[in-house]
Amino acid sequence: MNSAYSNAVNTARDYYNSDDADQFYARVWGGEDIHVGLYENDEEPIFDASRRTVAHMADMVGELTPEHRVIDLGAGFGGAARFLARNYGCRVTALNLSEVENERDRALNESEGLDHLVEVTDGNFEATPFEDGSFDVVWSQDALLHSGERAAVVREVARLLKPGGVFIFTDPMRTDHCPDGVLQPILDRLHLDTLGSPGFYREQCAANGLEEIGFEDHSRQLPRHYGRVLGETRAREPELRGDISPAYIERMRKGLEHWVEGGDHGHLCWGVFRFRKP
Repeated sequence: MNSAYSNAVNTARDYYNSDDADQFYARVWGGEDIHVGLYENDEEPIFDASRRTVAHMADMVGELTPEHRVIDLGAGFGGAARFLARNYGCRVTALNLSEVENERDRALNESEGLDHLVEVTDGNFEATPFEDGSFDVVWSQDALLHSGERAAVVREVARLLKPGGVFIFTDPMRTDHCPDGVLQPILDRLHLDTLGSPGFYREQCAANGLEEIGFEDHSRQLPRHYGRVLGETRAREPELRGDISPAYIERMRKGLEHWVEGGDHGHLCWGVFRFRKP
């Protein structure tokens, strides 16, 4: 356990460093993009939908040039960082808590000749090692839920942004009016006390001087994505059992079912938030 990390972050770090998780997310979840996708149909490949999320968010940021510096908080395997570097030439810092994921990230950067633009940093988004005003864009996809100190993360975002900089992120959230207790199976699996909500992020960003640009609501995509991953897991289970433990696969199937149920009942929401630092 890293004493510099909160309990929730340490739990996520241990999980994503496991061989089972590394294999599952690389082979089933979406390859280099391990986040929620934007689907055009229920049979679309997970990778295609997940990459569409990255491309859409990049369009929403506005102008990106080689002069821009971006930090991706919770970068996973670095798919978004490589997309931004490859398509816009901007320099990207991929901050991520899992050393195992970061090793895969660095290898992919090198193999694609992007290691001069993408810097992978082992670290915690609750307290980063960068100076104030270091970045034009703070980017994050479905990672902030793993923090036990999300208010601290938002403070860190505001500190890292240059004046005029943009904070763009997605996160699986509870709705603002979610009944107490209904998401407990999800929280138990993630070892979390809460999920964020749109109201929480609006309140925390405002308290740290960040002005909302907008929230693009894609909440129906969340159970669609988890359902798509669940279907892929079931279909490929005989193949996966050779490399991923049966216990992990069983826990994953149950966890995915809880996410689908929460989304279908309207207790969860998801979309693209954008804020700007004046």
